Amino acid sequence: MDITARAMRVRCSPRKMRLVVDLVRGKDVNEALAILKFMPNKAARDVYLTILSAQASAENNYDLDPDDLFVKTIYADDGPTYKRWKPRARGRVNQRLTRTAHLTVVVSEKEE
Repeated sequence: MDITARAMRVRCSPRKMRLVVDLVRGKDVNEALAILKFMPNKAARDVYLTILSAQASAENNYDLDPDDLFVKTIYADDGPTYKRWKPRARGRVNQRLTRTAHLTVVVSEKEE
């Protein structure tokens, strides 16, 4: 059974988030959480919380053993881009783009 958790509009660019996501894809949930806990990246915290949410949903809603779960699918898609203006010299202005990401985590039980 597949359990999905999503984090929408995370204030981190999808490119930076994919660097973290690629490290935990296919791993055991407890192993993935241990890896993410000690990573210095900003995106690691958001990925950690989303995997933890998927694990809790599997345990509480579907009565699955959290030790038997693994990260089946995980990906980061583009979210909306926030456009802000920054004043520059001589009355000019530059546009600043703040990228966001949508994170999707699918955990599943191990087949034995």
